[in-house]
Amino acid sequence: MSIEDYVRVELIRYRLEEARDTIKDVQILIGSERMRAAVNRIYYGMFYSLLALGLKYEYETSKHNQLLGWFNKNFIHEKLIDQRFGKIINKAHNRRTKSDYDSYIEFDKGIVLEMFEEMKDFINEIEAFINEK
Repeated sequence: MSIEDYVRVELIRYRLEEARDTIKDVQILIGSERMRAAVNRIYYGMFYSLLALGLKYEYETSKHNQLLGWFNKNFIHEKLIDQRFGKIINKAHNRRTKSDYDSYIEFDKGIVLEMFEEMKDFINEIEAFINEK
């Protein structure tokens, strides 16, 4: 294995660990009734797993819309990953954007709990996909 391959494998591992760590963050935020912050971390947990997927396929960007577009085009539209996961990440991205940039946004705890379950499913799906390829 070349040094570049080793570094890439370690970065993938790091990003997946970062994604899993956000699950713990979200549990704490929901328990503290901090729903807007939980929505932010839910999205970022999924974003970190997509960064790992990008690294696996030698695609790197820090731009959220570019990464989501790449994922949807190459994995959702090609039916490599179930379209449900494309809907999950797009919905979370939209809610996170509203939460971060709009005024007076609040989220119902039930919606946040649903997003949290979707986040865990998403991270597990992306990690399994990376590990099987």
